[in-house]
Amino acid sequence: MTEYVQVSTATPARDQAVELAKGAVRNRLAAGSQIIGPVVSVFWHLGEFGEGEEWRLLLTTTTERYPELEKYLLESHPWDNPEVIAVPLTAGAPRCLEWIQASVAPQSPA
Repeated sequence: MTEYVQVSTATPARDQAVELAKGAVRNRLAAGSQIIGPVVSVFWHLGEFGEGEEWRLLLTTTTERYPELEKYLLESHPWDNPEVIAVPLTAGAPRCLEWIQASVAPQSPA
């Protein structure tokens, strides 16, 4: 059985989040993405306490495609060291899981 994950990251601007999401979905690294924001984040960065507004991306993919999605996000992200994390999906509607699997399957050359 294929396993599924929900991947999250954040960007400082909405248009950056949209572009990351479009690239991930167009390249079949994620079946879909939701962009939420702005959200307020509180964090430690470079040894300092901080607070700021971000745009949160949630992406769905398979564990098989996750390494490629992570690579894409890290290479395309506006930040040098963005948070990119994945959590396992422990359950889902069968047709939804089938959609994720079909959406991220590599396409054969035409």
